Amino acid sequence: MEDSANRPPQAGDLFRYTGLAAGALAGLSVLLFLDLEPGRPTVTATAAVAVVMAVWWITEAIPLAATALLPVVLFPYLGIMNGKAVASQYFNHVIFLFIGGFIVALAMERWNLHRRIALRILLLFGNRPRHILLGFMVATAFLSMWISNTAATMMMVTIVFALILKIEAGSDPKMARRFSVALLLGVAYSASIGGISTLVGTPPNLSFTRIYEIQFPEAPEITFTTWFSFAFPISVVFLVSAWFFLSRLYVPRKGGLAIEKDVIRKQVRELGPLSFAEWVVLVDFFLLVLLWLTRSGVTIGGLRIPGWSSLLARPYYLNDGTVAIAMAVPLFFLPAGRRTAARIMDWETAARLPWNIVLLFGGGFALAAAFTQSGLSNWLGEQLKGLGTLNPYLLIAIVCLTISFLTELTSNTATTEMILPVMAGLAVNIDVNPLFLMVPVTLSCSCAFMMPVATPPNAIVFGTGRLRIVHMARTGLALNVLGMIIIVLAMYFMGGAVWGIVL
Repeated sequence: MEDSANRPPQAGDLFRYTGLAAGALAGLSVLLFLDLEPGRPTVTATAAVAVVMAVWWITEAIPLAATALLPVVLFPYLGIMNGKAVASQYFNHVIFLFIGGFIVALAMERWNLHRRIALRILLLFGNRPRHILLGFMVATAFLSMWISNTAATMMMVTIVFALILKIEAGSDPKMARRFSVALLLGVAYSASIGGISTLVGTPPNLSFTRIYEIQFPEAPEITFTTWFSFAFPISVVFLVSAWFFLSRLYVPRKGGLAIEKDVIRKQVRELGPLSFAEWVVLVDFFLLVLLWLTRSGVTIGGLRIPGWSSLLARPYYLNDGTVAIAMAVPLFFLPAGRRTAARIMDWETAARLPWNIVLLFGGGFALAAAFTQSGLSNWLGEQLKGLGTLNPYLLIAIVCLTISFLTELTSNTATTEMILPVMAGLAVNIDVNPLFLMVPVTLSCSCAFMMPVATPPNAIVFGTGRLRIVHMARTGLALNVLGMIIIVLAMYFMGGAVWGIVL
C-alpha cells in the first residue's frame, strides 16, 4: 500500500493549497477591514469564521471534519461563544439518532441482511427490461432509507454487474450497453432519492433538524414521523419519475435483450435460509422503525392519535435519538446463535461509524448556534430582504436550483450547514415560516445528479468504467430540474398539511 506521507503531488493539490490560502486570507480580511454591524463585533467575527469554513469546505483544503473543528478554537478566542457551549454542540440527541440508526444499519450489513432484502425485492418484479430497472431502483431506494447511500450503492452495483454480464452474453451489444447505463444510473440516482425519505437516510436531513432547533428553540420538534410524512411521498414521486425518464432514454421497448432472472435466483439460493442473527436484526430493525413512526403520534384530519410516549410520565424527555440508542445497544449483548459466542454486534463493526460525519455535524451545529447568538443570521436576512418581493414559490424554485447545482461540486452536508442559517434569517426578515425555505434547501442538497463527484453513489457507478460523463451530465441535468419542480409542488400541496405553513 502506498505511503500517503510520501505521495507525489497531484493535480488537485494546487487547488486545495489555493483554497487554504484564499479561505484564510478572506476570513482575515473580513475580521480586520469590515464592521458589519457597529457596536456588535461578534457579527463580523462570526462572519469571518463562516467565510473561512465555507471556502475550506468548498475547496476541501483540509479534511471536512478538520474544518468542522475550527469553532472549538476560534469562537472562544474571538469572543463569539463560550468554549463549553461550543463543545456541547458536537454531541447531542441528533448525533445519537445518527449513531443509533447507523449501528443498526451496520448490523444489517454484518449479517448480509441488506443483500437478502434487496434480492427479495428484485424477485418481485418481472423480467422485462423496464421492470428490472424499476426493481433495482426500488431496492436501492429502500435500502438507502436506512443504511448509508454508499453501502447500498456498492452492494447493488455488484448485483447489477452479474446481471449485465449475463445479458451481454446473449444480447445485441448496443442495446446491452444502453441498458447497463440505465441500470447504473438508476442505482446511483435512487440511492440519493431514497435517502431523502427518512431523517437517517442522508446527513443533510439530520443537519436540518438540529439547525432548525438551534435557530428556533421554541418551535415544535421535527420528529421522524413528521419528516417521513412529507419526504416519503416526494421520494416516491421522484423515483417513479426518474424511472420513467431513464426508461424512455435508455431502455429498448421491444426485443434485443435476453434477460433471465436466474442470476438473482441463484444469489438468493446461495444465501440460504435466514440465520438466527438475521432474524434478530430484522426484528430489531422493524421495531426501531415502528417505534420511530409511532412515538409522537399523528393527526389525521381533526383526529389526534397519541403516540406510545404519551404513556410515560414525562413523554417530552424522549426523542428519536433515545429510541435509536435503545434499539442499538441490545445488539451488543444478544447472541448471534446457539453454538457461537459471537454477539449480533461487536465494536470492530461499530467502529466503522463515519466519525468524520459526526464531527461535520458538530461543526455545522456550532456554526448555526453562533449565527443565532451573534446576530449574524438576522443581519444576513436583512441584507437579503429584497428577495421577499419575489413570488414565494419562485423564490424556493431559484433557491432549490442554486443549491442542487452548488452541491454538484461540494459536500451536501457542508452545503446544508452553510446555507440553512442564512435561510432561517431570510425567512424571519421576509416574514414567512422558516420551514418554507429550510425544508426545500435540505431536500435540494440531496438532488445532485450531474457530476461523478457530486455524491458517493455517482462516483461509485462512474468508477465502473461503463459510463461516460456525458451520460451522467445529460441525464442529471434533467433530474436536477425535475427535483426542483417536485419539491416546489410538494411545498404548495403539502406544506400546509404537514408543516402548517400559511403564506
